[in-house]
Amino acid sequence: METVIWSRLENERAGTPLLLMLHGYGSDESRMSALFPGMPAGFTCAAPRAPMDISGDWGWFLLDYFLANDFAEVVGAATKVLAWLDAEMAKHHFSSVSVMGFSQGMAMATTLIRLRPEMFTAGVGLSGFVLHNELLATMEPLARKVPFIWARDPQDLVINPDATEFTAEWLAANTDLQHARYDGLGHNTSAEELADVASFLTANVPGSFVPRA
Repeated sequence: METVIWSRLENERAGTPLLLMLHGYGSDESRMSALFPGMPAGFTCAAPRAPMDISGDWGWFLLDYFLANDFAEVVGAATKVLAWLDAEMAKHHFSSVSVMGFSQGMAMATTLIRLRPEMFTAGVGLSGFVLHNELLATMEPLARKVPFIWARDPQDLVINPDATEFTAEWLAANTDLQHARYDGLGHNTSAEELADVASFLTANVPGSFVPRA
């Protein structure tokens, strides 16, 4: 977690709700920081760079089309994120933590929720998936259902059908789910989608709404 883009200066973060924004595979933190302006103004947004070098870009863990993953890599990356979150919480005393992930970033976001559901006020998944992992499943169903919005195009060809089916089942069983569909979006984001995400976050995260000047 050496490279992080923030939406606020360090002296402006204390006591605000934090929105952690996790990019996808073969991307970087700028992919998520570009979404800062569309998020509710009360948040402090943080977009960290994933730790694994993927041919000059970045990822949270190695991945193939079938979304096969190494559990040690997944937990190692999640542990780094949680340790960083603990340190930032101690420093800035954020009023809450919510998490958003795009594509593989959604897999990491939901893994964080699986490991520590009490930490997160709300979750957002954009064009992504949940990891099918038997070890993580031993702790489920989760004791607390975090409010979660899953936004996607049903025809997104990047996420394979088996992963989509498992994701739908897992989210229904383990989160307070809102499922938003955007035909023609592909594996991308849109202004309409982000406006809906912002409304969801405003409704579920106290202090996230502040009128823009």
